[in-house]
Amino acid sequence: MEGVSKRYGGVRALENANLAISAGRIHAILGENGAGKSTLIKILSGVVSPDAGRVVLDGAEVAFNSPAAANRAGVVCIFQELSLVPDLSVADNIAISNPPRRFGLIDRRAQRRIAEEALARAGASDIHPMSLVKDLALSRRQMVEIAKALAREPRILILDEATSALTAADVAKVFVVLKRLRDEGLALLYISHRMHEIAELADECTVFRNGANVASYVAGTKSDDEVVELMIGREWSHVFPAKPPPREPAAVPLIEVRHLNWADRLRDISFHAHAGEVVGLGGLDGQGQRELLLALFGVLRGVSGEIRVAGAPVAPASPNAAKSKSVGMALIPEDRKTEGLMLPMSLRDNLSFASLERISRGGVIDHAREMKLVGDMIDLLAIRASGTEIPAGALSGGNQQKVVIAKWLMAEPRIILLNDPTRGIDVGTKQEIYQLLRRLAGAGAAIVFYTTDYSELIGCCDRALVLYDGAIKRVLVGDEITERALISSALNLADEHGAPDGARLQ
Repeated sequence: MEGVSKRYGGVRALENANLAISAGRIHAILGENGAGKSTLIKILSGVVSPDAGRVVLDGAEVAFNSPAAANRAGVVCIFQELSLVPDLSVADNIAISNPPRRFGLIDRRAQRRIAEEALARAGASDIHPMSLVKDLALSRRQMVEIAKALAREPRILILDEATSALTAADVAKVFVVLKRLRDEGLALLYISHRMHEIAELADECTVFRNGANVASYVAGTKSDDEVVELMIGREWSHVFPAKPPPREPAAVPLIEVRHLNWADRLRDISFHAHAGEVVGLGGLDGQGQRELLLALFGVLRGVSGEIRVAGAPVAPASPNAAKSKSVGMALIPEDRKTEGLMLPMSLRDNLSFASLERISRGGVIDHAREMKLVGDMIDLLAIRASGTEIPAGALSGGNQQKVVIAKWLMAEPRIILLNDPTRGIDVGTKQEIYQLLRRLAGAGAAIVFYTTDYSELIGCCDRALVLYDGAIKRVLVGDEITERALISSALNLADEHGAPDGARLQ
């Protein structure tokens, strides 16, 4: 790609960008959200056309006017946002663009065989090809997306945060697959904000900032700090905000949960969080952490047990009840695209949607008050946008995540539930979110924070609850929150002192 430029109105997405990738190599692209990475791969994969510049494949200039044209040339992209049809089977999704036919009809037997081969090649042979996608966990859906791409026999495979929703076990399988594909002669373009993944996989790296490539280098020749400084254009210190010194908690927790159960996914959950406290949820992915947050927020039916807010029993039967003034909860969901935002609607509409009662009088929105609060939220979270009327879908991933958080902060919650809020966003935005969490806690909020990143549990949380098989196996406090303790507890092993997990639950 040579001299590629792309603008959206007055926003410069790419400006004279260059990129060269080779067969049999894994080339990593790094940069903050909004640096131009997504636009670059959309041009390469035929989703959008550049305003200037050219794309050269095997020495011949090409211009893809659609993703199908790029696929035919062997360029296949796995985007961060899944492109699966939930109500169709895994096999249907894998072969959806070109299903095998016999006598003019879809050959179901051949389609299933193609799906089985693609799933095996992706290291996901445990997924049944006839399962409905909507019945799969998010991490399994991501594996289906990878298998779907491999079924198209790519020559250039682009992965845009393709591991952000995967479990650690699935990530290890994908790494084996990617290294094998590299050895088979594929060119792989890999985008990730996880520096340890780049270190393990990449052969070459290119850094983008403000729509331009600012550096290319051989993997391993620059330190993480040097790379991050290239990404953000300023000196970087990868530290979490300082935790305040321990203080005597109030007599009554802001939120207290007693003996919470749901189906076979949550088992006798009891914990509390005081005002000003950040409580982390740890453990291997899929051990009930997400279900716990949904149960607290009134999403699940059939939940038993007791929830108390500031000492008073509450039983939120819906998210609307959970966010009411008497409860004051907010949930930052896992998937911003489908659960957190209305992508075609404006930035203003998205920010104010959870606070309509606060900005309305007699059922009529006070637009002056709305714009004041929207402007305050944009300033507080440093949301980068060309105006409040642009669609939320036009923002970068990091800014979309800020909008989801700002939407709920505008409702002035006192209990904030976060479901892996830094998944798929850049290091600069992550640091801003870490600082925001500590400020919110300092202002008196109680925060319950689920993350799949051990360093975030260690760096952000005052206490960490480690879940295993739907139950809290261990509570770690202060300096007890170490990677070794988190991992041993997540695996339901004895701790480093030999004591059985679960010995300390309060």
